[in-house]
Amino acid sequence: MNKELIIRSSSEAVDFALLKDGKLIELHKEEEKSNFQVGDIFIAKIRKPVAGLNAAFVHVGFEKDAFLHYHDLGPNLPSMLKFIKLVSAGKIKDYNLKNFQFEKEIDKDGSITDVLNTNQSLLVQVVKEPISTKGPRISSELSLAGRYIVLVPFSDRISISQKIEEKEEKDRLKRLVQSIRPKGFGVIVRTVAEGKKVAELDKDLQTLLNRWDAMCKKIPTAHHPSKILGELNRASSILRDVFNDTFSGIHIDDEELYQETKDYLQEIAPSKQSIVKYYQSKDTPIFEKFNIERQIKTSFGKTVSMSKGAYLIIEHTEALHVIDVNSGNRSNKATNQEDTALEVNMIAAAEIARQLRLRDMGGIIVVDFIDMSNPDNRKKLFEFLRDEMSDDKAKHKILPPSKFGLIQITRQRVRPEVNIKTREEDPNNNAGEIEAPILIIDKINMDLERQLKTNAKIVLNVHPFVQAYLTKGFPSQRTKWFLEHKKWVKIIPRDAYTFLEYHFFDNTGKELSE
Repeated sequence: MNKELIIRSSSEAVDFALLKDGKLIELHKEEEKSNFQVGDIFIAKIRKPVAGLNAAFVHVGFEKDAFLHYHDLGPNLPSMLKFIKLVSAGKIKDYNLKNFQFEKEIDKDGSITDVLNTNQSLLVQVVKEPISTKGPRISSELSLAGRYIVLVPFSDRISISQKIEEKEEKDRLKRLVQSIRPKGFGVIVRTVAEGKKVAELDKDLQTLLNRWDAMCKKIPTAHHPSKILGELNRASSILRDVFNDTFSGIHIDDEELYQETKDYLQEIAPSKQSIVKYYQSKDTPIFEKFNIERQIKTSFGKTVSMSKGAYLIIEHTEALHVIDVNSGNRSNKATNQEDTALEVNMIAAAEIARQLRLRDMGGIIVVDFIDMSNPDNRKKLFEFLRDEMSDDKAKHKILPPSKFGLIQITRQRVRPEVNIKTREEDPNNNAGEIEAPILIIDKINMDLERQLKTNAKIVLNVHPFVQAYLTKGFPSQRTKWFLEHKKWVKIIPRDAYTFLEYHFFDNTGKELSE
């Protein structure tokens, strides 16, 4: 398995595409005007505690106030409020918490009006970016994420990632962290810390403590509200969270960003610094070079094609997302209907796991798989889907298939859903929209594969523009068909056809059914 990160920079935004074996699995955009990224820390003032919601609205500089629920305050809120007050007044110059006297923890079932007042200053962290008409969701339980650990101020807990399964390794990491943890700070050990030595963990810890120190220095003079600690740039944060030994390339078309990324990789994985490449070609844009534009066009529509003729229908409603699995027109090589259903469902499960990450779909997702009567097959599908989603860093939960073949998934979403328009204005002077023209080639490929199974000679009639695309260049698409199927396809241009219209005929001129 090879992973590549492709980074495209423009004057308005930076786009990040994460590829797994050449296939697009994540797409992110960082806009210049974006001021509320997950992980950003603000000094802000309470606008108004609301007893009925047991929450407070906080002014963080966004057009809509941020929402802070009582359960997101953190147990050591009084200690943090006391710390901010003393730092703001200049009474604390040393920002490590070794000699800081902690206050009593708040009641976990208490009321917001008992602990917060209007116009009170506090530190808050963005945990969910503004989505639709809602302001950012925030927490006052702060955390600073590093490569191997997460530093939690005003805490004394040590937690180990649940994805580290071996008890001996968990105990080893806990002992190491206990030996280096500074007083007043809790530590969460991340999955990538597995097998790491104390020196690597300590270096990461010191980096985070320096960030905490730099942030605290800004508090006395900071305006309310203002950002006092920004998350790393998106390239660095993606690498921090997903980078591992399976990465084979990081390609960037912006020289400044290339240098920043190279420097960051020098810190976290010096041996891998050479995989960062500066893409300088002026002839082919970087997303075209790595076949990303095509994948975007074919992956974000309502209908998503898969191998062997199967496809997904993805519908979005106000309450949930619904995904329907269809076997399509694939030929039945399996011995029976149950085997066919299992095969299509397994293909669909892999694509669904990819689609959830790619579109960053959150909330409730209901998947209608093809019915299977064998309980062992249903269990096999469930375990396969769970394995496919194990790489997904968003918190999620998958329920076993119901009697109707439905699988329910809940998935956390902290950023707006990636929604890319794949339909275009109809060029045939008809009112309305059509699918992106690039999709027509994928559809012809699928239909041709099916037709060649039962017909030795095929004649394809298409619009002249499509005919030119299929026959020009070397190797042309038609040549690729010949090399794959060992059959030559005759292609005839038809001026009367609309742009995306095509039909198959046999060598006698009889139209073949689709």
